[in-house]
Amino acid sequence: MTSKRNTSRVDDAVLDAARDCVLAVGVRRTTLTDVARRAGVSRMTLYRRWPDVRGLVGDLMTREWLAVTVGAMPRPGPSGTTNPPLVEALMSGLQALRAHPLLRKILDVDPELMLPYLFDRRGASQDRVLEFIEEALRHGHADGSVRKDHPVRQARALLLILQSFALSMQTVTDNTDPELNEAAFYAEVRHILERILVP
Repeated sequence: MTSKRNTSRVDDAVLDAARDCVLAVGVRRTTLTDVARRAGVSRMTLYRRWPDVRGLVGDLMTREWLAVTVGAMPRPGPSGTTNPPLVEALMSGLQALRAHPLLRKILDVDPELMLPYLFDRRGASQDRVLEFIEEALRHGHADGSVRKDHPVRQARALLLILQSFALSMQTVTDNTDPELNEAAFYAEVRHILERILVP
């Protein structure tokens, strides 16, 4: 019987191989055969877990997005309040996600892969991020550092704001103009978050 640790190790090796393949050739040109070869596992091992590339890439995106966003989730500030660390965490997560090579590759080569998560349904990483934001908001409501409102609705509104900046900011920036460059828009989204969260 295969242990959970061994299964996890194989899954990580496969996801690492999938990431390398996607970064090299994009999603459409990545095959399960290429991933299996790069991961050093049999095709049957791969097919039992992931019957197609889209499912594999979905799990890859979940792992990668959570690694850069959940790692930035808030911890209590020096005064024990939630608001300043929450804004910092959301900004850190946004910037890390936008800089992530996998997201950049997908947006450059296979942007249609993101459409279901924008128009049809939330993905696993979006749900996990929402959970963390909701928890932080509830703490902020309790310590008085965040405007009290419906925490689920607040979290979802924050996700919509962050998602639009994460996926579309390049369509409005002009890096030849210091008032419209990426840094200026990061300052703008920080201002938006601070205003939304202030009690």
